[in-house]
Amino acid sequence: MTEKAPPQKASGENIPAEETLSVVFHDLPRESPAVAAALGGEIAARFRPRDEAPFSIVAHDERSVLIGGLNGVVHWRWLYIRHLWVAQQRRGMGLGTALLQRAEDEARSRSCLGLYIDSFDPRAAALYERFGFTRFGEIADFPPGHSRMFFSKRLAPA
Repeated sequence: MTEKAPPQKASGENIPAEETLSVVFHDLPRESPAVAAALGGEIAARFRPRDEAPFSIVAHDERSVLIGGLNGVVHWRWLYIRHLWVAQQRRGMGLGTALLQRAEDEARSRSCLGLYIDSFDPRAAALYERFGFTRFGEIADFPPGHSRMFFSKRLAPA
């Protein structure tokens, strides 16, 4: 679809119509790698490259059955915990705390400034707060009827 979009000055005012920009929009069924690369390049130029370093910690029982795990990534000297999962029958036994402690140890070994995580589950939120995370944001009704909560924990210098 081609549309004529009036260009905007930085202040939000329209610029003269003779300078109208012709724009072609494409609706894609997936994420555009070109947009991600363009934004990534601009962010890296402004704030330095992310230098992402992913890692995982997995926990198995004595029969090698997966009972918990954590996926994380370090960027800009912060560790983002993308996924933290403990098998239903193993919850309340300290495994989540042990995974968080190992993640914090990993963050310290990589000279991170802190850790951050998000959750939809109030029980997980309570665990994070007991572990020293501070809730810094929340989106109500995401997913509908629930909230997405955001937590961070700043690490003290060694």
